[in-house]
Amino acid sequence: MELTTPIHGVKGVGAKTEQLFQKTGVYTVGDILLRFPREYAQFPEPVEIDEAVADKRQAVILRVDAPAVVKRARSMPVTVCAGRHGQAQMEFVWFRMPYVRNTLKSGETFILYGRAQQKGTGLSMEQPAIYTPEQYGALAGTLQPVYGLTAGLTNNLYRKTLRQILLDEKILQRDHLPDGIRKKCRLAEYNYAVSQIHFPDDFEALTQARRRLVFDEFFLFILAMRLQKEQVQKLENAYEIDCREELLEPLLEKLPYPLTGAQRRVLGEIRDGLCGPYVMQRLIQGDVGSGKTVVAFLAMYLVSRSGCQSAIMAPTEVLAAQHYETFTQYCELFGLHIPVILLTGSMTAKQKRNAYERMQLYRNAMVIGTHTLIQERAEFADLALVVTDEQHRFGVRQRETLALKGYSPHILVMSATPIPRTLAIILYGDMEISVIDEVPARRLPVKNCVVGTGYRKKAYEFIAKEIKNGHQAYVICPLVEASEHTEGENVTDYVEKLRQALPSDVCIDVLHGKMKAEAKNRIMEAFAKNEIQALVSTTVVEVGVNVPNATVMMIEDAQRFGLAQLHQLRGRVGRGDAQSYCIMINTSDAKEAGKRLEVLNKTNDGFKIASEDLKMRGPGDFFGIRQSGDLAFQLADVYQDARELQQAAEEASALLADDPKLSRPEHEKLRARLERYLSEDAGRLNL
Repeated sequence: MELTTPIHGVKGVGAKTEQLFQKTGVYTVGDILLRFPREYAQFPEPVEIDEAVADKRQAVILRVDAPAVVKRARSMPVTVCAGRHGQAQMEFVWFRMPYVRNTLKSGETFILYGRAQQKGTGLSMEQPAIYTPEQYGALAGTLQPVYGLTAGLTNNLYRKTLRQILLDEKILQRDHLPDGIRKKCRLAEYNYAVSQIHFPDDFEALTQARRRLVFDEFFLFILAMRLQKEQVQKLENAYEIDCREELLEPLLEKLPYPLTGAQRRVLGEIRDGLCGPYVMQRLIQGDVGSGKTVVAFLAMYLVSRSGCQSAIMAPTEVLAAQHYETFTQYCELFGLHIPVILLTGSMTAKQKRNAYERMQLYRNAMVIGTHTLIQERAEFADLALVVTDEQHRFGVRQRETLALKGYSPHILVMSATPIPRTLAIILYGDMEISVIDEVPARRLPVKNCVVGTGYRKKAYEFIAKEIKNGHQAYVICPLVEASEHTEGENVTDYVEKLRQALPSDVCIDVLHGKMKAEAKNRIMEAFAKNEIQALVSTTVVEVGVNVPNATVMMIEDAQRFGLAQLHQLRGRVGRGDAQSYCIMINTSDAKEAGKRLEVLNKTNDGFKIASEDLKMRGPGDFFGIRQSGDLAFQLADVYQDARELQQAAEEASALLADDPKLSRPEHEKLRARLERYLSEDAGRLNL
């Protein structure tokens, strides 16, 4: 069996199962090996029924005194088994699983694992996993991988398939990392790391495996960036852009608000780059709401005024459509006759043809789109400036592909992810860095509060009040749906809970990453038009449309998110003139969780939060939710893995100084892996 073997080549994977695997992005044996666990389940010591507590996932000992019974509710079989210990009783319930009755035989003892809930005077546990004491004993103390799945694909089947590949087939890959680097940095061997990330022997083995794979992700990313930098560094500027400051003043006077000092400073740096002797490559870092978009428009205006085209690539169709509307409004406000062209994947063939024709016809157009801009049919007449919005959503090769649509165009990248400057220099080493570190004065700071679960009812009442006043609200949950092993609220169940809590005339809908792009776009557009008043969502809204009318951001299980990500989510509100609020529900009793969230409570400065995030991370923080957006990494996180990032950068620099083209025989495996990485990157859109 090879890495390229189709997944149906694994024993036990038939045609139907193969289709389910493909829905998760797994087509080959190599795909599944590199699709790492979302988290790990840790099985606690079993407790008696009278020791069980509500709202906690736990293992409970059930001694079956009376047989389970199967009832019917709305044509659905419901299996119920009652247990008792001392004076306490507990009910165990399974939906659509009548066969469970045959398993739970009278007189036998089982360990049931699930989440207990208060029901009347007793506790109830729905859909618990069933183990014999021997089976559970084998799991106790182990770390069991939990994967992101699709309906019909179970975690057990996923684990079984991986175990067969790793243990039975024993697929081995050549370690691409030079021995000298691996030994110097004390990194695990590659095959060991892949095996242990899926089936760790213990926490120490998992830590070592993850560290090696995180180093790999950073190392390959940085090598790719540095090699690209060598290709484009000091390219002579092919475009003569008129960047005189007086050209911008008539536009600035018509703005409804003055630019901040930081916006003016960054605009000056961009002007210097556009009219300099070399091609500009610049990153604009600006906190959420700092006004990066108007700066990008003004840069694109200078290019258009000089008779050349510019393009801005957004990560989602909704965001691209919003940029199109904003740029069109700016042109009307300033009295400019500049063609603004929109190009997205969901447009009809006729609409796309029209866009292609206009891109050829108007040599001074502003073109706005998604990844469709880098596809073969999209041809520009005279592309002089390329802007990518939310750079971390696009990979190395994708940015390069868009740049190749013109003859050495200037590159401008915008990111709202507040990465400390020391790390930004490493990640964007091929660019100059500008920072917009002021928020427009007209924006009111978001008011924050960190509360426990007892505050939920008041929070719902507050949301209802804001909606009654004509505003809207986001509610963020960490999970898409209930998980057998994962604590936390999920959007699927929460939307029903919220419908019961809010008035019946409030329109509530749900948004998550497993939805098709068309459905996500439709929901976000409806929310932007206030057709939906409360949106229950995962972090998919982190990079979303501008909805100035949204004034409440409520985040469930806030302690599960990184501070930087919480700050990004909070940035979805406070974008209009009304006072906005962020309610963070802390469901943990841990003092450290409260301490971390208090940082957000005290400041709205994204860069200060990012620095605090770096300081407060511990070695066990990778259990839970990814912290810093996508950045094209599967495991690595620029905050918690800052040490590995810096180490990878140092080793990449030393390697390229010694062998700039990686042409030596001993680097053949690394060169091949880097080519594969760039090939994978070309198709990685993270949408």
